[in-house]
Amino acid sequence: MRPPAALIQTARGLWRCQWQQLMGGLAPADASGRYRRPAGAFTALPPVPAAAASAGGHVLIVGRSCPWAHRAWLVHSLRQLGGSIDVLVVEPDPAAGRWRFVEPFEGCSTLAQLYRRSGGERRQPATVPALWSRQEQRILVNESARLIELLDRWPAAADAPRLAPDTEREAIDHWRQRFQDDVNDGVYRCGFARNQAAYNEAETALFQTLQEADQALLEQERRGQAWLCSPEPSLADVVLFPTLIRLELVYAPLFGCSRLPLWQLPALWRWRARFFALAGVSDTCCPEAWRSDYFGALFPLHPSGIVPAGPDLSRLVNSQLVP
Repeated sequence: MRPPAALIQTARGLWRCQWQQLMGGLAPADASGRYRRPAGAFTALPPVPAAAASAGGHVLIVGRSCPWAHRAWLVHSLRQLGGSIDVLVVEPDPAAGRWRFVEPFEGCSTLAQLYRRSGGERRQPATVPALWSRQEQRILVNESARLIELLDRWPAAADAPRLAPDTEREAIDHWRQRFQDDVNDGVYRCGFARNQAAYNEAETALFQTLQEADQALLEQERRGQAWLCSPEPSLADVVLFPTLIRLELVYAPLFGCSRLPLWQLPALWRWRARFFALAGVSDTCCPEAWRSDYFGALFPLHPSGIVPAGPDLSRLVNSQLVP
């Protein structure tokens, strides 16, 4: 039997009140209901350490589901930095809202403990990625935008690519900023919007930027180039990929980013397939972890915790499967 209308109205009001409180802890917003990413703890760009080339002297701490960590992992892989920087994967602990080490690291069982050891304040979130110096016994940087710049300057093999060459820096910086604001943060502003107006604003900016990127890639393809800013992949491509590879699997169904399926932006669809095919990229992609962590952990957005079925990743990175 259908519940009485008064009961439904009361339950809806109570749930919205609880939802607002839960979202306040999960995703801070401004007075207009727009999601605002909290400031990190170690955000300044440090100099390249004197011992940067030493084997195992540094550790890149990442989480499989985090797109911000994914971009740092990609630079580490593309520039072949495994000889000097180890990669350590932390696991989510949804019940406690934190990242934990599978085995104790530097005497710490959680990333928050490592942050406190490095001088991070308790009010600041302990997030991935983070670059740990074994020699200095501290986190050097955790802001992903600065971290990927540092990794691009890191000593590497002679054949390792530079992802932000000076000749294309202006174009790279332009697209990096657009993607950071409208795409990388944009999908979260859609999912964590507190009201319809905040969602509409974020969703419009997201797809406008994706359409402009699609047109830019079409122009590049006409010139015989495969990438956004240069003949080779750049940091602009790197920062876009983690968001677009999660689009159909997570952001469209969970964050409401479903206005336009990516196959309707054919240049972006082909670009995503090309990027996925680069050496080492597929090893950084963990679709099972993405879906279980997002759908299982973001309780205010998905209270049931049920992980829905989704498309197979191999189909999403096949450039021939555009309808």
